Amino acid sequence: MGVSGRAREAEEDDAESRHPLVRETCRLIGLRHQWNLSLERELRRLLRSLKPAQICAILRSLPDERLAVDFFFWAHRQWRYRHSPEAYHAMIELLGKTRLCKAARRVLRLMIRHGVERRTEDFAHAMVSYSRAGKLRSAMRVLNLMQKEGRDPDLIICNATVHVLVVANRLEKAERFVDRMERIGISPDATTFNCLIKGLCELHRLDDALETIRQMPFKGSPPDRISYSTVLNFLCKEKRLAEIRRLLEEMDRDANLPPDQVTFNMLIHGLSKHGHGEEALLLLRESEEKGFRIDKVGYSSVVHSFCKEGRMEEAREVVREMFSKGCIPDVVTYSAVINGYCRIGKIDQARRMLRQMHRQGCRPNVVTYTSFLTGLCRVGSSMEAREMLHRSEQDWWTPTGVTYSAVLHGLRRERKLPEACELTMEMIGKGFCPTPAEINSLIQSLCSAGKAGGAKAFMEACQSKGCPINVVNFTTLIHGFCREADLPAALSLLDDMYLSGRHPDVVTYTVIIDALARADRTEEAAELAKTMLQRGLSPSPVTYRTVIHRFCEKGRVEELLRLLERMLARQGFRTAYNMVIEKLCAFGNLEEAYKVLGRVLRTASKVDADTCHLLIESYLSRGLALQAYKVAGRMFQRNLVPDVELCRRVGEKLVLEGFPSEARWLTLRLVERGLLPPLEQQ
Repeated sequence: MGVSGRAREAEEDDAESRHPLVRETCRLIGLRHQWNLSLERELRRLLRSLKPAQICAILRSLPDERLAVDFFFWAHRQWRYRHSPEAYHAMIELLGKTRLCKAARRVLRLMIRHGVERRTEDFAHAMVSYSRAGKLRSAMRVLNLMQKEGRDPDLIICNATVHVLVVANRLEKAERFVDRMERIGISPDATTFNCLIKGLCELHRLDDALETIRQMPFKGSPPDRISYSTVLNFLCKEKRLAEIRRLLEEMDRDANLPPDQVTFNMLIHGLSKHGHGEEALLLLRESEEKGFRIDKVGYSSVVHSFCKEGRMEEAREVVREMFSKGCIPDVVTYSAVINGYCRIGKIDQARRMLRQMHRQGCRPNVVTYTSFLTGLCRVGSSMEAREMLHRSEQDWWTPTGVTYSAVLHGLRRERKLPEACELTMEMIGKGFCPTPAEINSLIQSLCSAGKAGGAKAFMEACQSKGCPINVVNFTTLIHGFCREADLPAALSLLDDMYLSGRHPDVVTYTVIIDALARADRTEEAAELAKTMLQRGLSPSPVTYRTVIHRFCEKGRVEELLRLLERMLARQGFRTAYNMVIEKLCAFGNLEEAYKVLGRVLRTASKVDADTCHLLIESYLSRGLALQAYKVAGRMFQRNLVPDVELCRRVGEKLVLEGFPSEARWLTLRLVERGLLPPLEQQ
């Protein structure tokens, strides 16, 4: 169907959609949740009065495609009513714009049952519907189904196939399909090549896309504006400015398609969006010199680009230029400038722009105020932002959840926690629930200020008002009580988690285990760790480090080793025992560290050698050369070679302490491994 045909069909459809019968039918369909026998009887009566064109208008006028599907099949089931072929075609065309591929297949089957001719366009719409649903194989089966019916493929179905393959990222298959089209005598048109060009651009093969455009005239299908616009749009994304200029010249010279207003608008938006405000402004002025009128949207995109880069003087200059040309800035333009000033901290200039908006009769909207309030919070004026928020009704604007969140973040950052809690309650009262992350930030701030009790009251208030509270919120609060050494409150919260159906995770347990062990309640900490394991939770590396540090600090090594055995049975941790020795050395408990050495030397790796070196160093620092010698000996037994310099120091200490034979044995072991020259040379 040509462009004029489509326009005429759209006009007729628009006229039919205003018909009283059509409007009343759409109203009754919209009341489907309240349907009763009376409403259905009324709809059935209207159905008998509707003409085929009006049925098509109803299907296209309904706001939701699922409503159209329900009405179509409901009407099909009514006694003494039969859909016209136009209704089937309209329904399948509508489904081609959705993912409702099962409904499209059902419509095609109904067309067979009722003897309605299935056009090529109907198969094409079904293919596209399958493609939208991500079912490429089913989409290609539609093509096979059409061929089994004895219908030869034409350009419409071939273009739909190329489109489906490109959307599914099967560009090579799409190219092979186009070659096959040409072999069976179906010449590709501009639509075919435009699909290939879009696929090439999406794969960042812009050079191949440009070559395709240059080859199109030789294949009997010169490129159109869509061909060039597709490539130009992707060139903007990749910031290839010189090629944009060159392609515009080719478009005018080779295809006799001088850039029109749509092309200029697209380029201005594309360049502005990707940070090329200067180029966009040059194109804007060039388009105006050629007689095209750029609207406020084009100017606003340039202003927004400059504002994003913090180039506020250039943005102001563009706004002045708009005034001089009689193009009065709208709320979008002003909002971009205000947001730009706020981002660089120039809140006074943003305030002046806000006043200028009022003088020009342009009322700020919620986006404008949200940007300004965010800027106030950035410069530490969150209380002023809060006051403006309270005056929102007087100033005729309604804050959103984003507005409240911006002010909440500012209050929390300035440590104005009571005001932040109060604003949160006000936010909830307005119907905007803060996210668990926002609630957690405030709980964390309250706990950091030593107000864990207040944080608990705040969380309970949020929970009572229906806000989502998760495990992270409970864990943060438990950590706050643990920092204040209020273990009864922390353990009570742990029980509350189970009662409320929020099961603690490994982080929650780790926090409480750390607090119990720090308070010298290691037996309770060990029992809680066992409970964690029984509940199917695997200890994390942080859990291992926490348990090892606290138990070694308290000298409860036997308890620690028993607990580690159970933890390692659940979740392995290669360096657990190495860490035990390191911590025992740090706390000066070398006797217990030596007892654990056997567990470390089971694997005899480089990490184990480093642990042994640490233990030797610890013994040497305390003047225990003989113990250091024993560690080195055990390393040799496990075929681990100690550090030569470290062994030299151990030997010197042994000689000084009256153990020359041990020093000689240590030297001989190094000589045997070729790390020292023979004794005669020494």
